[in-house]
Amino acid sequence: MALMDFIKKQFIDIIQWTETGDGTLAWRFPMAEMEIQNGASLTVRESQVAVFVNEGKVADVFGPGMYKLTTQTLPVLTYLKNWDKLFESPFKSDVYFFSTRQQVDQKWGTPQPITIRDKDFGAVRLRAFGNYSFRIGDAKAFHTEISGTRDIYSVADLDGQLRGLVLQNISNAIASSGVPFLDLAANQIQFAQALAAQLVPEFEKIGIKLENITVQNVSLPEELQKILDQKIGMGMVGNDMGKFMQYQTAQAIPKFAEGAAGGGGIAGDAMGLGAGVALGQVLAQNLAQGLSPNAAAAAAAQQQQPAVAVVSAADVMTTLEKLGELKTKGILTQEEFDAKKAELLKKLV
Repeated sequence: MALMDFIKKQFIDIIQWTETGDGTLAWRFPMAEMEIQNGASLTVRESQVAVFVNEGKVADVFGPGMYKLTTQTLPVLTYLKNWDKLFESPFKSDVYFFSTRQQVDQKWGTPQPITIRDKDFGAVRLRAFGNYSFRIGDAKAFHTEISGTRDIYSVADLDGQLRGLVLQNISNAIASSGVPFLDLAANQIQFAQALAAQLVPEFEKIGIKLENITVQNVSLPEELQKILDQKIGMGMVGNDMGKFMQYQTAQAIPKFAEGAAGGGGIAGDAMGLGAGVALGQVLAQNLAQGLSPNAAAAAAAQQQQPAVAVVSAADVMTTLEKLGELKTKGILTQEEFDAKKAELLKKLV
């Protein structure tokens, strides 16, 4: 009985892998001091691939099925070991199983904003995130390039490498898609397709097949989003400078009110009150013109009358500073700024 136990311990006649959970990509069959005997059974289940490795060299690769290990079923190993006809039992070889199941819902995202070139805004820093799925497409390449001789290699071990490849190719994907940044949100499928085209050959180099990738969100950093909102507001009023200034005036009234309520001293209170009154008058005039059925005629008649406007130098300087900020942010062109500047200087008395 002791002799039979010794034989069973030393020789392997069944080689198989039953996955016990999710997330394992590669598993090394435990050989210990055991050896494979002639005619041993190899079982490779669906969604698996088995690879025989001899002295560090990948030999035979088996897809799903049941095999009896002989020189006919192990041609590469037979050549490496210089077997003439039948190999002598036992022999030693490392056997690795690889899961070819699809690994779904893998997350990717930009931990920091990345800089891309955009035809509308020039250099833009954006954030993006989504998910992707993959599977092992070439077990030999994956063993050689990634998993090596490790007993177990998991999805978590590969996660950082794949995320890095995604982030590395985002800029090229946006450039190749030809989609402007403002249109990316409405063309996320097109962006994802361009990203997949960039990633497929990169994944194949390490034996991975990219099955699917999605882009769930593309956004600007907060400071750039504010500038974009201003430019969108400018576009909504047809790039009309007068209307845009009216829009800015309406937006500024709550801020002046907050400043006055917060208490900024006598000068601050007076400035907030005076500016609020002036801004309120401008807003009231604009509202009256919009509600009047003869708004256009009234406005034309008012323009024909000689206007006596007293504008202080401080008000002109404040307005010019605001216009300068709009020019710096790219909302105003140099020509628009110069025209408004000349108009304001004429009002000085």
